[in-house]
Amino acid sequence: MRQPIALFLVGIVACLAVAELIRADSMPPAAPSDDAALTLADCDTLALHQSETIAIQQERIKETEGRFLQAMSAALPRASFVLSDKRQDGSGGSAFTLRDVPENRFTFSQPLFSGLKEFAAMAGSRAEHRQRVNERRRAEQVLLADVANAFYVLREQREDLQTLETTRLALLQRIDELEQRERLGRSRPSEVISAEAQLRRVEAELESARGLETAARQLLEFLIGRESLPAIVEAAAAFPPPLDPEPAYVSAAASRPDVLAAEQAWRVARQQVVIAQAKFWPTVGLEGNYYTRRVGVASDVDWDALLKVDVPLFQGGQALGGRREFASRARQEQLRYVQTKRAAALQAQDAYAKLAAGLARRAALEQAQTAAEEDYRLQMEDYRLNLVNNLNVLQSLQALQDARREALHAAYESKRLYWQLLVDSGTAVISRPPAHMESHRP
Repeated sequence: MRQPIALFLVGIVACLAVAELIRADSMPPAAPSDDAALTLADCDTLALHQSETIAIQQERIKETEGRFLQAMSAALPRASFVLSDKRQDGSGGSAFTLRDVPENRFTFSQPLFSGLKEFAAMAGSRAEHRQRVNERRRAEQVLLADVANAFYVLREQREDLQTLETTRLALLQRIDELEQRERLGRSRPSEVISAEAQLRRVEAELESARGLETAARQLLEFLIGRESLPAIVEAAAAFPPPLDPEPAYVSAAASRPDVLAAEQAWRVARQQVVIAQAKFWPTVGLEGNYYTRRVGVASDVDWDALLKVDVPLFQGGQALGGRREFASRARQEQLRYVQTKRAAALQAQDAYAKLAAGLARRAALEQAQTAAEEDYRLQMEDYRLNLVNNLNVLQSLQALQDARREALHAAYESKRLYWQLLVDSGTAVISRPPAHMESHRP
């Protein structure tokens, strides 16, 4: 019996070692310093440290490790030391009428067969552990999508503020020029008023943009757990990179962590069916006692052993009902796994289509911005030559501002959609940027 016990103990040590490696691998990287400029990868690292959802998922992994040890213990032998002191009414004249009956013994028990439910429970616990690990990984990917969205919204709002400030300065210069021309009699007072009216609208848009920037900054601060957000830096301008064909992302979605977690949940449910079926089988167990102290007629008996076989004959339908219940649950988990897998493929297709359209829109708006800049330059030259009026210049400046802001929004929208595609396809890299994002620029 010593060899099986040794093998079980070695198995326990191995399981604990694997669990420790998993915990070490799941720990997020060290958080950056408080005053360092933050990249998207830095923000994701801080969010992993801050997120209560990730911490809860990690504790659920530890919970499954405890259940695995409990399941394993059902197949291992048990040993205990029992000390008893029985007092009874008797004259003490014989061994059967002793008033004080002390007894000390070592008790050993070993289950020999119980329908293999212990091994099914261990297999189910291992599957549940893999399920929880994949659920944590999926939670990390979803958190990355949230962080990327907040990161790029903040970057967009800050650049939008710069765009509006550039327009405001251009209008101020325009007003100065118009006032000089008015003093020379070359411009009408209404032209100055029109420019000032447009300036006030830009100032109002600046205030609105400042409010949106504050909201975006507060959201990112909430996600990363910092009250004071330092400067944030972005990757190289050539981002997002060229896309792979759509089938590559769709096929990758079949191995998304939540899909794998649903598959493992199905495996857990199937093992529950095996455990329920074990109630139809007989149970066989071996019990033994070694006595260190005994009195009375059994004082010369040092040990005894008992082989116990329990054959279920009639249980009123309890075993049958339990098996049907868990079989139905297993079928539900199978359908949930199929549904999750199909939904993941659909989400990857949808994200790819949105990103492809976003990239096309971004390219068109960048061309529109280039054309608007050239139009404004030509309008200014024509105005100085008295070929166009002030209204044409102001309209050209407004069109340039709109083109810049729309191109800016399209650029950052494509970046957010790119990370959403990686998350929806399950290919998002956690806590480290992709290879094309390794170099940063402030």
